[in-house]
Amino acid sequence: MEQGSAREGVRPAYAPGAFSRAPGDGRMPECRVPEQARGEQLGVERPGGERAGGERPAARPADGEQARGEHTHSEPPAPRVVQRHSVRGQILDALRAALVDGELVPGQVYSAPALGARFGVSATPVREAMQRLAVEGAVEVVPNRGFRVSERGPRELAELAEVRALIEVPVMMGLARTVPAHRWCGLRPLAEATVTAAAVGDRAAYAESDRAFHRAVLMLSGNEQLVAVADELHRRSQWPLVSGPATRRADLLADASEHTALLDALVSQDLAVVQALVREHFAGADR
Repeated sequence: MEQGSAREGVRPAYAPGAFSRAPGDGRMPECRVPEQARGEQLGVERPGGERAGGERPAARPADGEQARGEHTHSEPPAPRVVQRHSVRGQILDALRAALVDGELVPGQVYSAPALGARFGVSATPVREAMQRLAVEGAVEVVPNRGFRVSERGPRELAELAEVRALIEVPVMMGLARTVPAHRWCGLRPLAEATVTAAAVGDRAAYAESDRAFHRAVLMLSGNEQLVAVADELHRRSQWPLVSGPATRRADLLADASEHTALLDALVSQDLAVVQALVREHFAGADR
């Protein structure tokens, strides 16, 4: 599950795949939605123009007839600021990926103009993105110079792992007891995405898919504030240590296998295995 600890040679306390199958044949249950229910949800029209569920579509106005209350003037063009924000968002994503990959080295100072030239944009969206990273704690503002990548040690990583465990472990255990098996089926593609990213050693893609999987699990709780807090802690735990080695491809593959193993245990409602997987994960995140 975790990629940000950047620990070399540390393996999970259990062998990869040890919990990869549920009792029995280990096959995932099929997730099927009845055709009638699917039609009602999507508003599929039946012969004669009637929609599923007995609802008929609203009549359309005749050609040339203006619907009452409809504005006839054209919409104003989108302001330029939207495009600037879009660039800033792309630069922010690129900088976050560079942090995870170790391209932005902890302790080093980077100027907005230099990074702008690297990305082929002006310094303005880079500076705005860096200000956002400063709020998150990933970088520090250095007056008249630029931004220094924050230096983090093992203690900070251990503290993040402890706080994440306090939040996520009891929530996951509660979900394991209450969420029906078919709800976990929808998370299978997210788990497979982490395996795909790990297989090619793409640390940035793995970090994003790892967080996406965790968010999807926690969203089943229905608590949006919890999801937002946990996701921010997860993001911060993925930043590299000041002296830590780069995460190896084998470590990413081992971590990715935990997602599929966890899903197998959740589908079979094997609470003992779920607890072992989740607690072992957070216990090893600070090593």
